[in-house]
Amino acid sequence: VQLQACGGGLVQAGGSLRLSCAASGRTFSSSAMAWFRQAPGKERSYVARISFSGGTTYYADSVKGRFTISRDNAKNMVYLQMNSLKPADTAMYYCRAESSIVFWGQGTLVTVSS
Repeated sequence: VQLQACGGGLVQAGGSLRLSCAASGRTFSSSAMAWFRQAPGKERSYVARISFSGGTTYYADSVKGRFTISRDNAKNMVYLQMNSLKPADTAMYYCRAESSIVFWGQGTLVTVSS
C-alpha cells in the first residue's frame, strides 16, 4: 500500500482542517487505517484509528470530541476532520495502513497559531 497525505496548513486556534490520505494497492479495504502525529522534539503518537469496514473508530483522549476519522473504501481514501484546533495540535500528521504489514505515508504539516 502506498499512502499520500495532504490537507495540512496554517490555521488559527479554534479553526478546522480536513486531512486526506489517498491509498493505492489492493489491500486498502482490508486494512485498518490510522493517523499519527509528531510534534517538534516529540515522539510520534497515535491520534485516531478506523477499522477496515469503517464501522469502528478510536481516538486518543487529547482529540476525542474534536477530531473525526472516516474512510471511503470505494475511493481508497481516509480522512481526518479536525475541529476546534489548538496550538498543541501543531505537528506533522501521518497516515498509516495496518494489516499484516504496516505502511506509512509521508506527513502533512499542520500548524495552529494562537
